[in-house]
Amino acid sequence: MIYLDNAATTKPYDQVCDLVYNEMKNDYVNASAVYDYANHAKSVVDRARRDIAQTIGAITDEIYFTSCGSESDNWALKAVAEAYSNKGRHIITSKIEHHAILNTCQYLESRGFEITYLAVDKAGNVSSRDLLQAIRPDTILISIMMANNEIGTIEPIAELAKLAHERGILFHTDAVQAYDHIPIDVNELGVDLMSVSGHKFRGPKGVGFLYIKRQVKIGSFIHGGAQERQRRAGTVNVAGIAGMGLAAKMAHESLDLVRDETSKLRDYLACKILSTIDDVELNGPGLKDNRLANNLNVIFHGVRGESLLIMADREGIAISSGSACATGSLEPSHVLKAIGLSDDEAYSSIRLTVSELNTYEELDLAVSKLAKIVEDLRRIRRERL
Repeated sequence: MIYLDNAATTKPYDQVCDLVYNEMKNDYVNASAVYDYANHAKSVVDRARRDIAQTIGAITDEIYFTSCGSESDNWALKAVAEAYSNKGRHIITSKIEHHAILNTCQYLESRGFEITYLAVDKAGNVSSRDLLQAIRPDTILISIMMANNEIGTIEPIAELAKLAHERGILFHTDAVQAYDHIPIDVNELGVDLMSVSGHKFRGPKGVGFLYIKRQVKIGSFIHGGAQERQRRAGTVNVAGIAGMGLAAKMAHESLDLVRDETSKLRDYLACKILSTIDDVELNGPGLKDNRLANNLNVIFHGVRGESLLIMADREGIAISSGSACATGSLEPSHVLKAIGLSDDEAYSSIRLTVSELNTYEELDLAVSKLAKIVEDLRRIRRERL
């Protein structure tokens, strides 16, 4: 398999797999137990919390473990809405957020909250001017993603958060795609809450974290026991947390090197596609603009993306048409529609995301196969017309 869907998930480090296995085998006790045998499991969780906090310049007790980025997003939005509803019931987000944000906002709308969905430009950028115009006296939260999962746009979070704080508004960012792909310092950015998922940076699936600034007072999302300092009940996932902590540390230490390598691979892939296949077009920011180093999103005009995915899969190439969480949807990508694409253009778009594990030989082979698939699909379409 030639794996070009690293925005959906990443291959765990071998060391992470070994650690998760060893923790499941040896630290199988409940970390919340009072007997001495549980102390090692507790120390494993504490070390992961400390290591993760250090990667973003946070205080250790500002890191709360969750099951994934979607849970972190839900917790951030719903808990702030509940805790600050006496101040106001207005929330601002963007039209290109992950469905974990958009669907949570729809839920809050059904509970009487008002949501403003900011438009973006052709590159997917949120405008600070638009944000200022959207802010109202009853605005309690602004949630803008740090980097888009489909087109790779890196948003000006520090600038947007500053505008929020100048008006006494909390700021949350979904950093699921950005964490350990770009440098993050929560103090420099000025964010109050930040969502992250472990499997996006070569950690295990089923574990994530939510950064909650110490000064932010919100309630629990899951009720039950006293885990996570009484803010998130549930038996602690020691193995998953340990694996995520190690992955965070390893990814953080190699961030610059990996970003440089993935950028070269991504640019090479883009050049090969544009020079080999006719009538294609890049979606989102330019390759040298504020774009994640591993991300490509391309329109293959005259080709249905779904057909391209199926045929690519038969050739051993793993790519996607957008967010893995939207797989099976009959609607065109909301992100691509938001940046101005027609339905046909959105349906003809494919996301290709590389990692440092890819090789140039793989990319050559992938483009060669994709070129043949596109040629065949276009020929079939012409014959039907």
